[in-house]
This record gives sequence, structure tokens and C-alpha cells, in this order.
Amino acid sequence: MLDAVTSAVSLKPLTLGEHEVWPPVVLAPMAGITNVAFRRLCREQGGGVYVCEMITTRALVERIPKTLKMIQFASDEGFRSLQLYGVDPDVTAAAARMVAEENLADHIDLNFGCPVPKVTRRGGGSALPWRRRLFGRIVTQAVRAAAPAGIPVTVKMRKGIDDDHLTYVEAGLIAQEAGVAAVALHARTAEQRYSGTADWDAIATLKQALDVPVLGNGDIWEAADAMRMVAHTGVDGVVVGRGCLGRPWLFKDLHAAFDGVQSQELPNLGQVAAVMSRHAHLLVEALEDEKHGCADFRKHIAWYLKGFPVGGDLRRSLSMVASLAQLDDLLGKLDAAAPFPRESLGQPRGRVNAPGKVSLPYGWLDSRDDDTVPEGAEMDNSGG
Repeated sequence: MLDAVTSAVSLKPLTLGEHEVWPPVVLAPMAGITNVAFRRLCREQGGGVYVCEMITTRALVERIPKTLKMIQFASDEGFRSLQLYGVDPDVTAAAARMVAEENLADHIDLNFGCPVPKVTRRGGGSALPWRRRLFGRIVTQAVRAAAPAGIPVTVKMRKGIDDDHLTYVEAGLIAQEAGVAAVALHARTAEQRYSGTADWDAIATLKQALDVPVLGNGDIWEAADAMRMVAHTGVDGVVVGRGCLGRPWLFKDLHAAFDGVQSQELPNLGQVAAVMSRHAHLLVEALEDEKHGCADFRKHIAWYLKGFPVGGDLRRSLSMVASLAQLDDLLGKLDAAAPFPRESLGQPRGRVNAPGKVSLPYGWLDSRDDDTVPEGAEMDNSGG
């Protein structure tokens, strides 16, 4: 089936400025997930763009130590990708200029897709494209600030606030006019959050409307889903978020699929345990603290073990692991020969929540051309 889908689409490298990326696959920035340790696990599986966690523009400009730590890249990350979140055009420009002048990254992605209430109630994330003039100013100033260093700027957004306030085509055209290298669309509204199914038809509509590359995001759980999205929408590449949680090897499948090879990694539980151990060790190394690293790893355990026959007591012990030695001891108690649970394939992973009313600043929907920056809009804590 994969071969038939692959033969039906035209596949070429993704061009971002002077960079060509193969395969045209992007790891979506995810708060608390896409740090240097997880990016390394994924990068080792195949090519693509591996984006760090969301960085707030004010925190970067003010050089908040935690944020500066978050934008550290491994020495072998050949294409350093950083996502910025901001609501003030001047602060966003200052952050982009800092990235360019201090050689902090090779690519900047602008976040206009986050649906989290603490972001949208400030007018940021997926709420911001509604204010089209403000959106245009942010993107234009970021592109201009990054241009002297040859850093491509891309935009990631959602369809709109809700079905009555869709913005994605107009925002895509504004971003294109501002000079972005590509536009990525998570084909859900902010109101949907992560519920329901992604509207791939909207991705196709955006692709038809724009000349710059368009990337599709939403409901890519397997490599075959990525190929179906490309065939259905004609997009130039895909963005993968929740589908790789507990499955960094998905990027090996994606690379093979874009190469026209039908291959799917289905590790047994012993092989998964080995990846889990390495992930935890990489986190400890990155965070330079064993207790902190192990605590940070705990959230990944349920994703790695999804569908495997693991007893409740062992799962609970793993969820409270406090040291690498304890983790490796507990992983040794797993049934290494247990096969990968095929019934979990193609199923949602990570956040699956109900739709919810979008929190917005007072009067936000009254005027689309008001480019006033909402009071208190900027945040000084990175990571979402």
C-alpha cells in the first residue's frame, strides 16, 4: 500500500533558504519534549528538521538563564532549528536579530499555532493571526532581522480560532508576502485543541493558495499517514508531533517512506527498553543532574510502554524512578521478548482532549486591523 501511495506523489527535498532538507520531515517543537536529548534520539533515525522547544522572544532577549540553556544544540546538529513565540513585533525582531548576530541557530520558526489558554488569552499563538496587521508586522520584522545572516524564517499556525474565525489562507498569504521560506499548518482550530481529526482538505487549500512550500501537520501516526497526506494535499513536507512520542524510531520509517522503501520499525520490548535507558541517560547528561533528568524522563514512560504487557506494579515503579541505576534495574524486569503491540499502530498518542472555548483578550475579535500589542502579552518563560 505504501509503495502505491509513494508512486502517486512527487517527492523532492524541502528548500529552506540555502538549505535543502531530505526527507522533508520536521519534528514539531513540543514543550518539555524536544530538548537536545530527544532530538538526538530522533536525528539518529533519519534526516529532517528537528526543532527545539518553543522559546519566548522576551526571555531570549533578556537572556533568562533557563532559556539560554534550552537553546543549546549538540555539536553534531547540522541544521539548528529554533522556534520563537512572541506578540510584540519589536521584541520578536530583537530576538531574531540576536539569533542572527550571535549565530544561535540556522532556522527560525514563528509560533502561531499554540492553543494553550495562557498563550491565547494574551493574544498569542493561534489567536494572533486574527489580528492580521499585527501578525504581518511580527512576521515581516522577524524576516528582515534574520535576513542579513541568511537565516530562513518559517511560520507554523492553525486553521484559525474556531470554525467561525478561520485565518489560515489569509495568514499564509501575508506570511508569504513578508518573505517566509515556508508555512506549516496544523489542520485544527484553536478551539479543537488536539481533539477530533485534522482537516487535511484545509492543508490542500493552503497549498493551492501559496507559492512557498507548505508543510502539513496533524494525525501523522505512521509513515503511511505521511505519504497519504502528501498524496491527498500535495504538500511539500510533513510536520510530526505527537506521533513520535515514545517512538523516536518513527523517523526511520519516515525516511524510508520518502525514499520509496516500505519499512516499519516494530521493536520488541527489550529493544524499546534499551531506547528508554539511552533516552534517560541523554537527559541526565543534558540537564547535568541525575535526579532532575530521571524526573523529566518519567513522562515518557507511558508513551514508550503503550500497548505492551507490563504489570501495574512495574509501571508504577517506573513512573517514580529516581536514578539511572533504578531505571535500568526496573527495565531489566520487563519481558524483553514481548512483540510490539500492533493494535497501537495508527492510534493517537500524547494529548487527546476535548474542544474548548478559546481564551482571548477582551475585545480581541472586534477588529482585525487593530495592531496594538495587548498589555502584558509577552511572556518571560520559555517552553510553552
